[in-house]
Amino acid sequence: MSVRERITLKQGAGGRAMRALIGEVFVEGLAAPVAPGDVGLADLDDGAAVRIGDRWLVATTDAHVVHPRFFPGGDIGRLAVAGTVNDLAMMGVTDAVMLTLAVVIEEGFPRADLERVAASIRATCAEAGVRIMTGDTKVMGKGEVDGLVLTTTGVGLTDRVVTDRGLVAGDRILVTGTMGDHGLAVLAARGNLALDVELVSDVAPLNGLVRVALDAGGDAITAMKDPTRGGLASALHEMADKAGVAVMLDEAAVPIRPDVRAVGELLGIDPLHVANEGKVVMGVRADRAEAVLAAVRAHPLGRDAALIGTVVAEPPGRVVVDTGFGRRLLVEPEGEPLPRIC
Repeated sequence: MSVRERITLKQGAGGRAMRALIGEVFVEGLAAPVAPGDVGLADLDDGAAVRIGDRWLVATTDAHVVHPRFFPGGDIGRLAVAGTVNDLAMMGVTDAVMLTLAVVIEEGFPRADLERVAASIRATCAEAGVRIMTGDTKVMGKGEVDGLVLTTTGVGLTDRVVTDRGLVAGDRILVTGTMGDHGLAVLAARGNLALDVELVSDVAPLNGLVRVALDAGGDAITAMKDPTRGGLASALHEMADKAGVAVMLDEAAVPIRPDVRAVGELLGIDPLHVANEGKVVMGVRADRAEAVLAAVRAHPLGRDAALIGTVVAEPPGRVVVDTGFGRRLLVEPEGEPLPRIC
């Protein structure tokens, strides 16, 4: 069997490899036709949207296999709830109707750990103002699954769907906080790295933050995406490619915590390629960008927000970094350099 006939970790880690796998295997065979204006599987957005009367029904689903299950700043339970709430929020849903939860447990998994995860799920649901309404539980034999897998689905309604393909030349790019926090925190916990600082994941439900941004910007917010697998680089490449535009990024304006930058340099990992689980990338019309930035910074989860770039017409699908000394292309990762971070 050739290499191409086997699935690798990079094909589940964000970036070009994952999108190619989804497109070739799932989109070509499973994507159903959608009505004009609806968002379906072929759009490869954060969820699907179907018009119901004068509103939109939005649904999203996500599986979670993070390793280790407990890490500084969060755990697999918090990640499962926040990830699904955030995918809904990226499409304009800030008040989810409900979540579902499917749990696959390996035989021999410690009950205390399961109860700890369940408590984290409850706490994060309370923080986000959502409820688990239904679900399923399965137990697999020893060695048939790696400990614990959680799958969550979210459903909500919105008056306006925000997609990840709406960037227009002239828009400003806004990020709601520092880049690379989650992935490097998980890596440090996984490898028991002897660091002088403790890296902490940013995992958090973002529906409240997005509500503030939408209230301030309204239709001036043209696109949203959370920079999870593949980080900021992957998110911007996907947004630019879908919109047929380019992004000019101001490297000095991108917020990165000093400890994250230092650990990234130590390990040879670019924080722009590393996942966040509590940040948003937004396209905002230039005339409203400062107002949206001010509103986001006033929220506890957005205090480090920054305007980091501008959307331009050429070259389409590219992200160009202005270093202050010259320009370079920001390469989209083939896959997240840190597998199993969500």
